[in-house]
Amino acid sequence: MWVFTNTAFISAVRHRDKPDSLMVRARLPGDLERFFGPDGADLAVQETRDADYRYRCTVSDAVFASALLRAAGQIDYPNFKDSIGPDDQMRHHAYLDVWAAMHRVQDQGAH
Repeated sequence: MWVFTNTAFISAVRHRDKPDSLMVRARLPGDLERFFGPDGADLAVQETRDADYRYRCTVSDAVFASALLRAAGQIDYPNFKDSIGPDDQMRHHAYLDVWAAMHRVQDQGAH
């Protein structure tokens, strides 16, 4: 699952070696901590320079679900792209690229 918030982009998958846990990954430093909020203080984030996603941590389904619920509860904006802070232009441009790609899919009539 990919999750885009206005302060983090993360990817969550079932952990290969721990089927009762999720491996949650990020490309940018701090995204995991921002996504998990107060629960992020106890994360064991590992940096792996040769991995597809540079930053990763292992969490329970419940911790991940709690972070998703918290992120949903923090939505206070009428436009997602405009909610990305002005000091995070790199993220804004990357998200705009994703938006444009999905807009093209929509225009092609994919379902």
